[in-house]
Amino acid sequence: MAGGLVALLDDIAAMAKLAAASVDDIGAAAARASAKSAGVVIDDTAVTPQYVQGFNPSRELPVIKRIAIGSLRNKLLIILPLALLFSQFVPWLLTPILMVGGTYLAFEGAEKIWEKFGPGHHEEPVEPVAAGGADHEDAMAAGAIRTDLILSAEIMVLALNEVADEPFLARAAILIVVAFLITILVYGVVGIIVKMDDIGLHLAERSSKISQKVGRGLVRGMPIFLRVLSSVGIVAMLWVGGHILLVGVDDLGWHWPYEHVHHWEKDAGGGAVGWLVNTGASAVIGAVIGAIVVAIMHLVPHRTKKH
Repeated sequence: MAGGLVALLDDIAAMAKLAAASVDDIGAAAARASAKSAGVVIDDTAVTPQYVQGFNPSRELPVIKRIAIGSLRNKLLIILPLALLFSQFVPWLLTPILMVGGTYLAFEGAEKIWEKFGPGHHEEPVEPVAAGGADHEDAMAAGAIRTDLILSAEIMVLALNEVADEPFLARAAILIVVAFLITILVYGVVGIIVKMDDIGLHLAERSSKISQKVGRGLVRGMPIFLRVLSSVGIVAMLWVGGHILLVGVDDLGWHWPYEHVHHWEKDAGGGAVGWLVNTGASAVIGAVIGAIVVAIMHLVPHRTKKH
C-alpha cells in the first residue's frame, strides 16, 4: 500500500511539473504574441485619450475603467470565441471580417478630419464633455469601446496567427493571457497620461524647487501633449485601418498593392525609414477609403434630402 501511495505521489509530482511547464509555455507564447501586436497596442494607446478629454478630473479614471472593462469584454466575450471558432472551422472568414473592421476604423479617422476641417465645422461650438451630463459620458465611452473593438480584433488575430500551430485549448489560454496583458498595459498607460496634469499640480505644490519646476512644466505641457496625441490617434485610425485593408487584399489574392508598398519599404532601406514608408502608405490608403465612406454616409444622404 505504501508503494502504491509513493507511486501516486510520483504521478502527482509529474503532473504538477507538466502543468508548470505548460503554464511557462503559455506565458512565453503569450509574450511572443503580445510583442507581435505591439504596433497596434501603440495605436490603441494613442487613440483612447481623445475620448476622455474634457471630462471633469474626478470622472477621468472612472471613465477609463469603464472603457477598459468594455475592452476586456470585447476581447473575451466577442473576439476570442469568434476568432477561435473561425480559425478552427472557417479560417478564410477572419480576413474579410477584419477588413470590414479596418474600413470602419478608416471611416472613423476620416470622419474626425471632416469634423475638424469640413464645411460648417465652425458653425456650432463643441460642448465640453463635463457639461453634457451622463448621456454625453455614455456616448463617449460607447464610442471608445466601439473603436477598441476593431483595434482589439486586430491585436487578437495577430496574436492568434502567432500561435496558430498550438492545440485549441492552448490557443484559448494564450489569447486569454494576451487579452488581460494588453488591456492592463493600454489602459494603465492611458490612465497615467490623462492624470499627468494632476500629478503636475501635486508636484507644483511641494516645497522642492525642482519638483515645482517639473510640476509647472507638466501642467503647461500636458494640454499640448494631449492635443498632439489626439491628432496622432486620428492618424493611427487611418494607419491601422489602411494596413488591415492592405494586408487583407494581399491575403485574398490581390497582391499588387502590398507588393508595391513592400517594394517602397525595401527601397527606403528598411528599419525605421522603411517602417515610416509602410505606415505612410497605409495611412494614405486608410484616408482614401475612409473619405469614400464619409462621402457615402454624409454627402449622398444630404443630396437625397434636397431632391
